[in-house]
Amino acid sequence: MILHNKVPFLNQIDDPMAVFHTHAVAGALGGILTGVFAVPKLCRLFYMVPDWEKYTGLAYALQNGATGAGLRQMGIQVGAIVFVIIFNFVTTSLICLVVGALVPLRLHTDALQMGDKAVHGEEAFALNDETAKFENLNHNKIYDTQEFSFVRPPRPLTQLQMV
Repeated sequence: MILHNKVPFLNQIDDPMAVFHTHAVAGALGGILTGVFAVPKLCRLFYMVPDWEKYTGLAYALQNGATGAGLRQMGIQVGAIVFVIIFNFVTTSLICLVVGALVPLRLHTDALQMGDKAVHGEEAFALNDETAKFENLNHNKIYDTQEFSFVRPPRPLTQLQMV
């Protein structure tokens, strides 16, 4: 979330659940790297076709002199990424249209400016809190490392609730 706040492109995306950089970026990177490092023997098992040699990762294809096969696999991977992006865009748009016809999808601008604390009574995603820090609690003897725990400084009591 800190990176999301610092990168200008990510600031333009309304993504309060951090789905874009958690799933889209990681999924696309995984798909591309699969196209690079796909093992020929595993591709043979996956595709189950007699001409399995043409389905191999780019790294193995360059090593074996089958550059066309590696580029073909990269094309398959990039095509799959484009398909998933289009599929997600279309299905999410349809879902939002249906839900938007039933209930409003966004708060009014004045309610958005008040923030989560004013609207819901608590802050969402408190890990983005600048005052929070990690403190060293004890020494982990198994791995010979120090253990750290997330500690939030105490906040002043603002409301009392009678039980």
